Parts: sequence; C-alpha cells; structure tokens
Amino acid sequence: EKLGPQKAEAIYRRMLKRLRAAYALSGDPSAGAYARWQRFNRAPYQSEQHGGRYLNNYGNAAARAYGRFEAAGVLPPGAIIVKDSFSVSKDGQVLPGPLFIMEKMAPDFAEGSDDWRYSQIMPDGSILGISKGPGSENMDFCADCHARVAKLDYLFFLPKAYRVKSIR
Repeated sequence: EKLGPQKAEAIYRRMLKRLRAAYALSGDPSAGAYARWQRFNRAPYQSEQHGGRYLNNYGNAAARAYGRFEAAGVLPPGAIIVKDSFSVSKDGQVLPGPLFIMEKMAPDFAEGSDDWRYSQIMPDGSILGISKGPGSENMDFCADCHARVAKLDYLFFLPKAYRVKSIR
C-alpha cells in the first residue's frame, strides 16, 4: 500500500517503541542508541532498494555531515547511519521491518566499500548479518548496491521532499 507522508508518520509513531525494543534485543549498541540520534527525514519514505519498505534515516554525531546530503563529503570513521523500517501489506497490515546499519570503520577495514560495515537486524532482534562477521554473505547485496554510489562515499540519500531542512 502506498502511504502519504502524514499517514506513514502516524503509523511510524504508533510502532516506534515496539520497533526499538525489538532491535535492542540484538545487543548491537547502535540498535539501542539510534533513537537519540538525529533523524534526517520528516516522515517515513518508501525505498525500493529496501524491499519497498518505509524507512527513516538516523545518524550519530560522527555522521552529522550526512544531513548536508549530496554535499556531505566523506564521513569519518565512527560515523553510523541507521535506517529502521516497516511495510504495509496489500490488505493494510503493518509489519515491522529490519534495522539497516552502515558504520564507517577504521581505514583498511574493507577496501571495496571504503571501510563501510553493513549490518541488518531483523524485527525479532536476530542479526541477519554483519560485514566481516556472522552472516557476512547476507551483507554482500548491501555492499554491491552501495558501490554504485562510490563517488558519494557509498551513501544514498533520501528523497528531497522528505528531507529535514535544518540539521541540528
């Protein structure tokens, strides 16, 4: 189902606490902390690259430049971008989705991705995979897709209509 910004935001607000609690079960520090980070979008937006799910982009203090979007430049080691998600079935059922995490690691972590590590936490708190860790083969798709924007530090940016105008 295609949702307008207001409806998507209302659904997101209702499920936020439940999503965050489930992701935190993974034990991943980002999954427990991202709720306090900068949110870069004003309402959930739909992403075909993420299975048609509705996403929200958050970044830690080291990822602050992400808020300049295409002018962000190269983010420093320690920068973390997190996307929580949900989907809506054809019959209107709202389903929690995975938490997608990109973390800029120390130099020489991963030559083919400019040192980005990709992780995915499922809506039940289980970890689908972590680059160079358990289930890393499940993260190859992320690395391959993001390689298409290598010139932009492997970063995709959300649709302009959904961007927060002033970044704190």
